[in-house]
Amino acid sequence: MTRTARVERATSESKVLVELDLDGTGRTDISTSVPFYDHMLTALGKHSLIDLTVQATGDTHIDAHHTVEDVAISLGEALRQALGDKAGISRFGDALVPLDEALAQAVVDVSGRPYLVHEGEPAGQEYHLIGGHFTGSLTRHVLESIAHHANICLHVRVLAGRDPHHIVEAQFKALARALRAAVALDPRVEGIPSTKGAL
Repeated sequence: MTRTARVERATSESKVLVELDLDGTGRTDISTSVPFYDHMLTALGKHSLIDLTVQATGDTHIDAHHTVEDVAISLGEALRQALGDKAGISRFGDALVPLDEALAQAVVDVSGRPYLVHEGEPAGQEYHLIGGHFTGSLTRHVLESIAHHANICLHVRVLAGRDPHHIVEAQFKALARALRAAVALDPRVEGIPSTKGAL
């Protein structure tokens, strides 16, 4: 059984292609026209061990928002597609990741019920422009879009941090490590890891 997905999304604002393999080695090929976002998605693939290709273009001359959002939607849809019926997965994942002075925790439940709790960013983080294109407020929006379109429950907490770049990167790396644990196949799990028999 291959756990792969390919999602294409085209609107008047952006054109996106996402391909992923849950059982990869963390190989990435990322180009979104938003350099800092490329950096974050590269980290997401590398540390989740999910092979990830993202090719996107959009109206970034207006704002990076549309392209960033549509990539996150497509990534969530690809995760949901690749997970299939979720038989044999670990389901839960929890990671605490430092990046110098920053510390972030991500907890994932591949529950079939989309939910996001996002807290702890320092006041003003949402207004920082990182790398000239990526506004700090986009971090929550990316996490929310992934969670809702992947049908996962995701809690992300920033426990410490001063540098805006580090604060965002710690969150993406924590998400990566939590996803890595949650989507991993566990040989001891028989069928769907839920007392309800469905996720």
